Amino acid sequence: MGIDDYSIFDPQRSYPRKPRQVVVNNVITSGREKTSAKVKKYHIGYIAGVFDLYHIGHLNMFRRAKEQCDYLIVGVVSDEGVRKNKGVDPFIPFAERVELVRACRYVDEANEIPLTYAGTREAWELYHFDVQFSGSDYENDPYWLAEKDFLEKHGATMVFFPYTEQTSSTKIKAVINQQLAKKED
Repeated sequence: MGIDDYSIFDPQRSYPRKPRQVVVNNVITSGREKTSAKVKKYHIGYIAGVFDLYHIGHLNMFRRAKEQCDYLIVGVVSDEGVRKNKGVDPFIPFAERVELVRACRYVDEANEIPLTYAGTREAWELYHFDVQFSGSDYENDPYWLAEKDFLEKHGATMVFFPYTEQTSSTKIKAVINQQLAKKED
C-alpha cells in the first residue's frame, strides 16, 4: 500500500520551447544555431482578467508580456466569476471573450479561470509559470504584493505593466451607459 509511481512536474514537457526560424543575412536557420536573436527572460507567462470590451490596453499587455516570455497563457474570468467578484454582468459573454483572447497572435493559450480555483496561487499550481503579468493599477495593493511574495518564494515573479490610463473597460462601459441614457431622454 505504498507509493509505486511518482513523477516531478516539468513545465518544459507541457509547454516546450518552440524552435524558431530565424533569418540571418538572408539565410533561414532553425533558430538553434548561434544568432543574435534575443532570448526571452521568461519561459511561461500568465495573465488573468475579464477582458470585457477588448481594447488597446489588453492588446498592449499581451504584446508586452509576449516580448518577455516564450509561451503566454491567459486566464479568462467566467461570466459567473465576474458576477461573483464584481457584482455586474459582463457586456460580452465568456465564450466570445475567450475566443477574442485566443485570436490574439501574442496569446498561446487561453482558458477559463475555474470559479473555485481563481487566484494567483491556484494558477501557479496549475501552470507552473515563471511570471505573472498584471497592470500597474495593482502594483501597490497589499493583496497583489502578497501574491508576488508567494510567487517569488516558489521561483516565479510578478511583473506590473503601466496601466493604460486613456482606455479601460470601465471607461468604455461608462461612455456606453452615458450614451444609452441620452437616448432614453
